[in-house]
Amino acid sequence: MNSEVIIKLAIFLVASAALAFVSRASLSTPRSHGFYRFVAWECMLALFVLVLDQWFRDPLSPVQLISWFLMSISAFLVLHGVYLLRHLGTPAKERQGEPLLAFERTTKLVTEGAYRYIRHPLYSSLLFLTWGILLKLPVPLTTAIALGATGFLVATAKADERECTRFFGPSYERYMKRTKMFIPLVF
Repeated sequence: MNSEVIIKLAIFLVASAALAFVSRASLSTPRSHGFYRFVAWECMLALFVLVLDQWFRDPLSPVQLISWFLMSISAFLVLHGVYLLRHLGTPAKERQGEPLLAFERTTKLVTEGAYRYIRHPLYSSLLFLTWGILLKLPVPLTTAIALGATGFLVATAKADERECTRFFGPSYERYMKRTKMFIPLVF
């Protein structure tokens, strides 16, 4: 095994341990959105590690520019989405029974900003990040991993919608009817 493979494996293992720690509550609840999100994160991490040496190769090529554009959208959506959840969602401990991250413990349905158009800006962010990373090295193996991550992100969103419907009730069902899942006006 050469040193590049050992370094990539070490990065994967250390980052996987960190993701497992963050997801520890969800990992004991296999049908929770956090469980599926963990698997999506693992796919994305594998994808990232596989393309690590391609990250800045030919940086001004059209494919690389599209990659950076998708990852820029990803960065905006995650920052915007977390901000809105923290400031408008009124996170509270009354949602203790569910394996949620602190900013996910919203007690008010957020329908402002990106949430006005899509239900899952944070998962949408991960979707854009996945496909941005894929464009660094779009070969069959990385494409298969990106498709796997995409599938698990859809499963994450569907599980999250079941959880939100249980907590918010009919107001969340009405919200689902007027918004898209990941991309405004598309999907």
